Amino acid sequence: MAQTSSAEVLPPPTGAPPRARPGHGHPWLTLVAVALGVMMVGLDATVVSVANPAIARDLHASLSGLQWVTNAYLLALAVSLIPAGKIADRFGRKRTFLAGVVGFAVASVAIGLSGGLGMVVFWRVVQGFAGALLQPASLALLRNTFPAEKLNAAIGIWGSTVGISIAGGPIVGGLLVEHVNWESVFFLNAPLGVVALLTGLWVIRESRDEEAAGSFDLPGVALLTGSLFFLVWGLIKAGEHGFGHTTPLASFAGAAVVGAAFVVNELRVERPLLPLSLFRSVSLSAATLLIVLGFFAMFGTIFFITLYMQAVHGMTPVQSGVRMLPMTGIFIVASPIAGFLTSRFGPRVPLALGMAFTAAAMFGLSRIGVDAPYGQIWPWFVLVGLAFGMVIVAGTEAIVGNAPAHLAGVAGGLQQTASQLGGVLGTSVLGVLLSTKVGNVLTDRLTGAGVPAPAAHRLAGQTGLVSQGVAPVPPGTPEPAAHAITTGSHLAFMDGFQSSLTVAGVVAAVAVLAALAVRKGQSPVEGVAVG
Repeated sequence: MAQTSSAEVLPPPTGAPPRARPGHGHPWLTLVAVALGVMMVGLDATVVSVANPAIARDLHASLSGLQWVTNAYLLALAVSLIPAGKIADRFGRKRTFLAGVVGFAVASVAIGLSGGLGMVVFWRVVQGFAGALLQPASLALLRNTFPAEKLNAAIGIWGSTVGISIAGGPIVGGLLVEHVNWESVFFLNAPLGVVALLTGLWVIRESRDEEAAGSFDLPGVALLTGSLFFLVWGLIKAGEHGFGHTTPLASFAGAAVVGAAFVVNELRVERPLLPLSLFRSVSLSAATLLIVLGFFAMFGTIFFITLYMQAVHGMTPVQSGVRMLPMTGIFIVASPIAGFLTSRFGPRVPLALGMAFTAAAMFGLSRIGVDAPYGQIWPWFVLVGLAFGMVIVAGTEAIVGNAPAHLAGVAGGLQQTASQLGGVLGTSVLGVLLSTKVGNVLTDRLTGAGVPAPAAHRLAGQTGLVSQGVAPVPPGTPEPAAHAITTGSHLAFMDGFQSSLTVAGVVAAVAVLAALAVRKGQSPVEGVAVG
């Protein structure tokens, strides 16, 4: 059923046509409203990492407790993105998006008002569920508002919004933490949420999948949620203990069993949560894989580069955020460029270019040393930013554009789930590789730097700290010995850093082949306007 324009409103029985309010249903104003909501999520992704040390200090959090400030949000988000997309398609994309905006803003304020770590983690879970409502619905609204010839440009601007928030997050968050308090980085979402809510109520036109009425696939929701929970939990635990530990292995086995049950359920039910027929599209399937692999390489890189600059080079969060601007800032420019290239050539060209750029940047960064000057680093940052913009914009178009318009919410949820899984895979797999390499070379690096062999063997148990770029210098250590420990520890960290990024580069290079299977979306842009 074709979507009506903002001026087409059926007259009431009296024959007097109602007057449409200015801007209601306007595509570009809808994009503004959607961008404001997405900006909250993008800012939160980076400001929280800046606030973590202050949270740990004020709330007396252990390292494992602090990790759950991030992991609780990540788990809640990852397991609920696809169900949230289905909810948006069935019950209304505008309604779902605005519910996510309100929930995210309220949870953010509640985090800032929390007096203990337990409440922070609880509200981070709520924030994750709200973010899941918000993100797929935002893409679905664009899919069902913009005509086909302008959809790529809209997704490019949507991607630029993500880039602006990611680029500004470390700087804004660092300034707030240093000059106000850590709570203020969460209060920042309140005014953004209010503006997004008011704008959305005024301009967004409701749309939904009218064919989705009827029973909701609750068994599918439960099985998919369970499978993703086991998978993400296993990846988180693998990052802590290694992939050979009992906990991640058991979690992966649980993910496989529950995932198989989900597939069986989806093949049997009349209205599945995630229609497996979507994956008959080679382009959609390849694009989903590319999103996973792209985020694997790029998010892992950002994580380790932050450790490198702050722990090895001793920069403050604001200083490291400013120096990462060539990476995050170029993403703002790369997204519209990617939208243009996708419109002109289809998603195959920007996806292949993006993964090729990623591979080149990973191999380039894998060759930097402990004392590398900034001039040797920032050109690779530019390449990563270009790659990120191309992969996220072209990959999103390939997934959402190759799905039927009435499943736009599900497709948006699939894209977001792929990006989350890729990010978790990158930080966990590359983190295990880094820590394993550090453990293998730490003793030799310490002794090579002048640390006596007995002391080096005692310090070899501090692999966890060294894997974060931290030199485990005992209190009261004389300056020459402290310098030797720091030198050896940083060299060991760089060995792990270089190995991990080399693996990321190989993964990105292989992903170029997957990009060749992607075609431009062929499904018509249509939807049911209901309000």
